[in-house]
Amino acid sequence: MNKLLEGKTAIITGATRGIGHGIAIAFANQGCNLAFTYNNSVDAAQVLENKLNALGVKAKGYRSNAADFIQSQKLVDLVLKDFGMVDVLVNNAGITKDNLLMRLIEEDFDKVIEVNLKSVFNMTKAIQRAFLKQRSGSLIHMSSVVGLKGNAGQSNYAASKAGIIGFSKAIALELGSRNIRSNVIAPGFIETEMTDQLAGDVVQKWREGIPLKRGGKPEDVANACVFLASDLSNYITGQVLQVDGGMLT
Repeated sequence: MNKLLEGKTAIITGATRGIGHGIAIAFANQGCNLAFTYNNSVDAAQVLENKLNALGVKAKGYRSNAADFIQSQKLVDLVLKDFGMVDVLVNNAGITKDNLLMRLIEEDFDKVIEVNLKSVFNMTKAIQRAFLKQRSGSLIHMSSVVGLKGNAGQSNYAASKAGIIGFSKAIALELGSRNIRSNVIAPGFIETEMTDQLAGDVVQKWREGIPLKRGGKPEDVANACVFLASDLSNYITGQVLQVDGGMLT
């Protein structure tokens, strides 16, 4: 059986846990070589690198901060040197610093915008030249349903995730003529290490409000990423794919 990403190489930012980890595993299972980034999770990065290589693909972790413009440029140059070519960029790095507006400090607003939104600009800008040269590439940006509907106590996060959607649509228009596609995935309530910290009744309340009556798994988002990274989605660009169990239906 042919693998959907056989022979392709992808960069995934923030891949040592949660959704990013799920994407990395799904890509490797579909034959994709992987360069992934991490910030502080050195041990987790080594475990992931070993796991991916054991799946029969070439994989390497890079300690790099996607929110830093210079580091992003250096990272892409290094990956191109190590792998020769990149076909897919998954902008997945992100943080939350939630608070009501009256309690939200400027530093926490700026940090969320920097890590969630500016990182997308940094990495897309860094990979653009390679994609233009090869006249192909798939950009996949991780937003959120919060970027579509907002959420009380998450004005900084909502602004960053809505900004990703606007940025992606603009890039789709700019680079479409060069066969470079730019799409967004907007996950809903995905159950990861982060949601494990929530009280059980809170999680259950979330599940009950979702038409499919369950939270999503990282693999649910990862499968959507596989589709957008593969040749199956060659005529799809400028779109937002909600992976939310019908939450915003």
